[in-house]
Amino acid sequence: MAKESATVSELRKAAEVSDREIDAAVDAVLADLVTEAYPLAKGWTLDLVEMLRTNSRAAEALTTDKPARKRNMVRTAILLAHPVKG
Repeated sequence: MAKESATVSELRKAAEVSDREIDAAVDAVLADLVTEAYPLAKGWTLDLVEMLRTNSRAAEALTTDKPARKRNMVRTAILLAHPVKG
């Protein structure tokens, strides 16, 4: 079991979060679903608003017309984010 302060990347390595669940979170951000309580996986919740607020590169990438850049930057931001167990 992963610790409470783990990043999404660490949770992925510990098999707490799957690539499919991470992709769904990326899709949610790209579809403009901005929520403070996105259900990531197995009781883990990710604050997408805070994730974008604290990762200026991902927020900036959302304003471009380059879909691959948007997806890559948002995915990176999600992998670096710290979800909460709840």
